[in-house]
Amino acid sequence: MKLADLSARSLTYREVGATAGALPAGYHHVRKSAVIGRGRTRFEQAAAEGLRWGMLRGAGLRVEATAPAAQVGADVLVHLGPVVAPCRVVYVVDEQHRRGFAYGTLPGHAECGEELFLVRFDPGTEEVHAEVAAFSRHATWWSRLGSPVTSLVQRVVTDRYLRAL
Repeated sequence: MKLADLSARSLTYREVGATAGALPAGYHHVRKSAVIGRGRTRFEQAAAEGLRWGMLRGAGLRVEATAPAAQVGADVLVHLGPVVAPCRVVYVVDEQHRRGFAYGTLPGHAECGEELFLVRFDPGTEEVHAEVAAFSRHATWWSRLGSPVTSLVQRVVTDRYLRAL
């Protein structure tokens, strides 16, 4: 699979942008967060790194992308060993206290759905949080067959995302 081949592909799910609010029914849901530091400087550093695919790379994944930082429409190939997951950035969050992006799955991904990677600053406590939200369901016969393993991998990788920044 080549990065250049992704631009002609369409997203594999209808609920585009749903990680920004209530996660849609009919999918497996993930919402996790962790405190990763304190202070505005820490927020700015973590947010900048996160937008440059930092949660993914820091979790040990190899990332190929059509842009050096997340932007709407950027195509991404995420490599976990021999498994390649094609995705597209569907929205970017660029607010005073929240920054990040969400990407959705493209044909060829073992799952279908969306994942949000966010860094949030709480001005009241000065805490900086890394957050992940996702909804997904199996898109291939082998991901359905290997469901216990794919679910375990998702939990492990999500925890690694939160520690990555």
